[in-house]
Amino acid sequence: MKVTLNRLNDDYHFIGQGPNGIPVSIDNKGEATVKGASPMELLLMAIGGCNAIDIIYVLKKQRQIVTSYRVAVEGTRGDFRKAHPFKSAHVSIYLEGPIAHAKALRAASLSFEQYCSVSMTLAGAVTITYDVYVNGAHVTPDSIAAEQPQ
Repeated sequence: MKVTLNRLNDDYHFIGQGPNGIPVSIDNKGEATVKGASPMELLLMAIGGCNAIDIIYVLKKQRQIVTSYRVAVEGTRGDFRKAHPFKSAHVSIYLEGPIAHAKALRAASLSFEQYCSVSMTLAGAVTITYDVYVNGAHVTPDSIAAEQPQ
């Protein structure tokens, strides 16, 4: 895979493009007139986007209907030499629709632990955690066990 970046002004505004040719605006968040996302914002978006695609794919294969999908990714940065890399990221996944809670949690687990290339690339350097919500309910292994008939 190859991407390109072309500078558009005398400051920090770039247009990035991958093999599909779709432009992505990138800028320095400290500028007075920001014209794009910062590289660190794009990294958080990449975590959320990669996992979202995996989770929707798995749920579709399980014939689950996702009527709405929203994800929020919050990164915590540390200090390393003069840089401020992410040391952790937390992903909150909000699903709507007639979705089995166990299937939603399993899809997220598969994505974060096996499928998502972005998460796998960051493994060992960034601790990534997640929560899953289906129709407003927080889904956990305990909440799924409580739903099962005794």
